Amino acid sequence: MSTAVPLIGFGPVWHRRLRPVAHEFRYGGCFLLLPMRRLREQGCAALNRNGRGWLSFQDRDHGDGSDDALAWFDDLLAREGITGADGEVWLHTFPRMLGFAFKPVSFWYAHRADGSLAAALAEVNNTFGERHAYLLAGPELAFGAEQRATKVFHVSPFCSTEGQYRFRFERSAERTLVRVDLHDAHGPLLQTSVGGVLRPLTAASARLAVLRMPFMTLGVVARIHWQALRLWIKRVPFFSKPQAPDHLVSR
Repeated sequence: MSTAVPLIGFGPVWHRRLRPVAHEFRYGGCFLLLPMRRLREQGCAALNRNGRGWLSFQDRDHGDGSDDALAWFDDLLAREGITGADGEVWLHTFPRMLGFAFKPVSFWYAHRADGSLAAALAEVNNTFGERHAYLLAGPELAFGAEQRATKVFHVSPFCSTEGQYRFRFERSAERTLVRVDLHDAHGPLLQTSVGGVLRPLTAASARLAVLRMPFMTLGVVARIHWQALRLWIKRVPFFSKPQAPDHLVSR
């Protein structure tokens, strides 16, 4: 992107299960796409950061729960030996609405000074209060190119902790989209996407998001449990929750 301004996006969350029964849903929503370095330097009048508001962002919702999520992310890259990520760091995440947030997944993008991707991070939360992140890096990392990571973290009781995630990140000045598909030993199992149309984050666009969907983040949890009930009714096999990984990040 040519200018690092905070953005808000409007678009659907989509999910499709292919086996052992077909199951699909799509919900409208909104999300933030935040230039974290720019926010550190200049802030954003339309974003209630680490404070209260109809629409807000809390650093502690990410990483190790500290009050500076960008510092945590930079430290993570340094520990993993990833260098050259001295450009902007973008965070694609759900906001807090009415002070509440549950973020099934957020995406961090670390850019080099020339705008290319040095690393990406998929940060996953489950409804048991646990968090895990998948770090993607290497010469093949780029927007539009498929990236893979071995699944190690329990998300749904209707999926075992096995298989491989396949990520694809798309970005333009007007839109962003993330595809995350899960493959197991038998082939494709789940297909998901989140993204939409981008607008500058202003008082007007934040107000529009709140007026359109004031209970969106509360609805995320309700919808997760509703879809789980539907899967149970369809008699999809149930898997007990294993122990969470010892490390917050896998690569």
